[in-house]
Amino acid sequence: MHNVVIIGSGCAGLTAAIYAARANLKPLVIDGHEPGGQLSLTTHVENFPGFPEGIMGPELIDNMRKQAAKFGTEFKAGVISDVDLSQRPFKIIAGKDSYEAKALIIAAGASARLIGLPNERELIGHGVSTCATCDGYFFRGKPIGVVGGGDSAMEEANFLSRYASKVYLIHRRNEFRASKIMIDRVKANEKIEFVTPAVVDEIVAVDGSVERVRLRNPDSNEKREIELHGLFIAIGHDPNTKVLKGKLEMDANGYLIAHHGSLTKTAGVFVAGDVQDHRYRQAITAAGSGCMAAMDAEKFLEEHKD
Repeated sequence: MHNVVIIGSGCAGLTAAIYAARANLKPLVIDGHEPGGQLSLTTHVENFPGFPEGIMGPELIDNMRKQAAKFGTEFKAGVISDVDLSQRPFKIIAGKDSYEAKALIIAAGASARLIGLPNERELIGHGVSTCATCDGYFFRGKPIGVVGGGDSAMEEANFLSRYASKVYLIHRRNEFRASKIMIDRVKANEKIEFVTPAVVDEIVAVDGSVERVRLRNPDSNEKREIELHGLFIAIGHDPNTKVLKGKLEMDANGYLIAHHGSLTKTAGVFVAGDVQDHRYRQAITAAGSGCMAAMDAEKFLEEHKD
């Protein structure tokens, strides 16, 4: 039996653990399928307050983890396979292990959709990115590409044009899912070139960094290469909420819905980070929501001493 179980070990989960542990709640963190969250796949982080020279993503996560452990957080590796939220204490199943919790904080994050190329994941942080706000600054004066056709791809292309010498917007169709106002905004940007219809067949890296991409026209099968030094993949995110379907309130895309801070409609269950945030998706906002969830859980447990 645990006072608080936290699902997820990224910025939100670890911040929640720090606050819960300092409140003497002895939290248990279950790492989840992506230990450390998306920051563990990021190289240099320059926009997290307190690090004027920047910090490596894995180092920031490691520091948070050490801080949480220092105050008494327990950690377990494992991927959640089932939960029973029908009554307290809640039951959480991770593989062959099961846990009970008086309060539950879900900070399982959201995973960026990738194209599915062999070297794509290993090049994240070395030219491949899923976050323009996080990494755009590193590509000042360089040509880059954005893959996608929705509003988020248009937003990222416009944002990245502040830094890049040129932005190629790569989409598999000539039509876009994005709203007309977003498409018009991108078309009016002289730095952005539409490359359609085109799919990325290969990301070519030299000395571990992206140098160009090989594209294929899906209609004619014609192939071409574009030299670029950054490839931003903007084809959406999937919140890690499959095991919670039908058990907690979600929006149409599977993101958990929070009310009044981190509260869900299930008393004693709280949410934090990208699992409920499809708008900001930043380390600092995730950390802030982790703090809120821990404070809300502490208040709940104080009011439900049993």
